[in-house]
Amino acid sequence: MKSLVLLSGGVDSATCLAMKVSEYGKDEVIALNVFYGQRHSREMRSARDIAQHYGVKLEEYDLKSIREGSDCPLLSDSDREIEHGTYDQQIGRAENGTVSTYVPFRNGLMLSIAAARALIHGCSEICYGAHADDAAGSAYPDCTPEFYRSMDSAVYEGSGHKLRLSAPLIEMNKAGVVREGLRLGVPYEMTWSCYEGGDEPCHRCGTCIDRENAFRANGTEDPLCR
Repeated sequence: MKSLVLLSGGVDSATCLAMKVSEYGKDEVIALNVFYGQRHSREMRSARDIAQHYGVKLEEYDLKSIREGSDCPLLSDSDREIEHGTYDQQIGRAENGTVSTYVPFRNGLMLSIAAARALIHGCSEICYGAHADDAAGSAYPDCTPEFYRSMDSAVYEGSGHKLRLSAPLIEMNKAGVVREGLRLGVPYEMTWSCYEGGDEPCHRCGTCIDRENAFRANGTEDPLCR
């Protein structure tokens, strides 16, 4: 096994999976979905559909209990409402620079779990979908190039030099991610991004706006808006 891909069911992780299947072949790739108590558990169904589409095994891990006590509005037991507007608007309103939907150290936890599973499966890399728009202004500090480099070093040392971290989207903006995915034929109609957790995209949360703008930048419409 070559690569373990963190697969949330969204645009970025689906693109990563397509890239790794294209690079290594489906028999050398495994996917991991981590549930952390998010409202948009609809995304998990998308992860299953996408993994099935590419013919790769999907493992699922429940991390909900570690989030008890967090008031992040992205979590299902939070009383706070999902903030609407673009990420730039949200950063401008934020007191600490991060957006309200930042789940504390989420990627760090997921990558640690992924490292353990990857070593068990004999993988040589872990792939995750951090990209430049998420890192901009430290909206999501665990998506920055600095975080990526630090985690890569930690994973490499902690695995006895057997495992590296791959972030192939780290220098792309969302439009660039979609461009690459369209080139690879990613079934974006299977993906899910909306934070509100309903049956239809809300078109108002940061991730809905970011996603729809990325498709428009590529001269096409988000398939979930058709």
